[in-house]
Amino acid sequence: MKNVPFHMSLPCLSISKTEDFYVNMIGAEIGRHSPRWLDVNLFGNQITFTKAGSFNFTFKTYKFENTVLPSFHFGIIVDKSTWEGLYAKLAKSEFDVMAEVVFLKDRKGEHKSFFIQDPNGHTLEFKCFKKQKEMFLM
Repeated sequence: MKNVPFHMSLPCLSISKTEDFYVNMIGAEIGRHSPRWLDVNLFGNQITFTKAGSFNFTFKTYKFENTVLPSFHFGIIVDKSTWEGLYAKLAKSEFDVMAEVVFLKDRKGEHKSFFIQDPNGHTLEFKCFKKQKEMFLM
């Protein structure tokens, strides 16, 4: 199966703060929008943010290897250059960035990640695989 874009819809607290974060911090483009919802082009994938209240998820974290991670998060897999550029930019921002973590070191699927919360409390993960072809290998 060839790669195809995905669509995800998420609640947001503020359309304007969400737009500002994704455009000015991440470098995404805005698509269709209204005062109550916003489509974001996140590396060719469509995220729709709809103005809503906050959510309470029961299991907020889980442990992978020796790192505690947010159980509810979404992310994007980018090349090394894009990953490094985003990490450098976001690490200097007012947003809290979880420092670079390398998972599956010296094993199939080795990748580095960092996490950041958007203005709605959604956690984004940015991943860069050492070998892209190992993305689904165990």
